[in-house]
Amino acid sequence: MKSSLVAGLTHTRRWQIDAGRTIDFMGEDGRVYATPELVRDIEVTCRDFLLEHLDAGEDSVGTRVAIDHMAPTLMGMWVDITITIAELNGPAVTFAIEARDNLDPVCKGSHNRFIVGVEKTKARLLAKAAKVKAAS
Repeated sequence: MKSSLVAGLTHTRRWQIDAGRTIDFMGEDGRVYATPELVRDIEVTCRDFLLEHLDAGEDSVGTRVAIDHMAPTLMGMWVDITITIAELNGPAVTFAIEARDNLDPVCKGSHNRFIVGVEKTKARLLAKAAKVKAAS
């Protein structure tokens, strides 16, 4: 992790709400930003931001998401997701999250990520896969 990663850093990323980011179970007129897609966009925004402050061979994984999805965003609108590093505790990063579309606040909450070594993580995953295979 680079020394540039400090509490208080903030970043905003705009997401266009296309059909793939919307619910479809209420018909075409009811297409709004789906909560699982909002969560994915929050995770991607945080991960991509962290990558700018990580060393080669490091990445991050999500460990917790807690949000209130407060307003619908229609297909075709945009959402700005603003993330702020609220806390750094070694490799543990807590983000404060806010999102809004061009009319309303859409989301407020937090997201935790953990900085990992890619090769070490791959080795752990391979070891777990071997245990699963042995148990089958």
